[in-house]
Amino acid sequence: MEANTRSTGRLPAAFLTPGSSSFMDFLSEHQPELLPGKRQLPPTQGVIEAPHGTTIVAVTFPGGVVLAGDRRATMGNVIAQRDIEKVFPADEYSAVGIAGTAGLAVEMVKLFQLELEHFEKVEGAQLSLEGKANRLSTMIRSNLGMAMQGLAVVPLFAGYDVDREKGRIFSYDVTGGRSEEHNFAATGSGSIFARGAMKKLFRDDLTEDQATTLVVQALYDAADDDSATGGPDVARRIYPIVTVITDDGFRRLTEDESSEIARSVLERRLEQPDGPRAALL
Repeated sequence: MEANTRSTGRLPAAFLTPGSSSFMDFLSEHQPELLPGKRQLPPTQGVIEAPHGTTIVAVTFPGGVVLAGDRRATMGNVIAQRDIEKVFPADEYSAVGIAGTAGLAVEMVKLFQLELEHFEKVEGAQLSLEGKANRLSTMIRSNLGMAMQGLAVVPLFAGYDVDREKGRIFSYDVTGGRSEEHNFAATGSGSIFARGAMKKLFRDDLTEDQATTLVVQALYDAADDDSATGGPDVARRIYPIVTVITDDGFRRLTEDESSEIARSVLERRLEQPDGPRAALL
């Protein structure tokens, strides 16, 4: 196909008149080997060591949703990277946080971004938030072969539903199974600790500022008990990535904003190392 394009100097007609609003379907028809799940891996023995990213958390508040992640990637018992980015905008009103095999996860996010952009250009309208969640589910399912070989990708998807006028969160398993989470969610190796923190701190009337502080508290608790999750690194100036999605669209907190929240949490932890106390009743 590439040789034919070079010889004629023109793109094939199929490229100019795509029959599907799905970029993945289009790619599957013309160059399926470019899809992550279609690649053939060489024979291996034992567990494949590749950088893994954790932990991702999300929480809703009246008017939107917050999606955040720590910055550590591990490879076995080794810290592979201290400042990896795990939270990305999917489009104007949604974002995805990655946990699992870092390289494949980043590639899947880029493909997901293209999928949503392709649909919007072909159809002239954005997918509903439910539709976006379903498209991501299909992409994860197509990676099942890789997941069975130890290269799993388990993202967390969040966005502002312009039709329902509220923030929503979707979690996935390695087979592409999709579940809508209510109030808060977490994925990755530190998720069990982050979820426990959010369960005690969540309220229905959180402000945006309180919601961003809550996710940083949850990530701190995850890092406190999970060695694969990185806490705020003041010495290296590495802080969690925190994003907010409202009816105004996607916004990533600046480094100054995220560092201010992280430093305030750290200062309080000097007095209460285990974090804020929840009422017994």
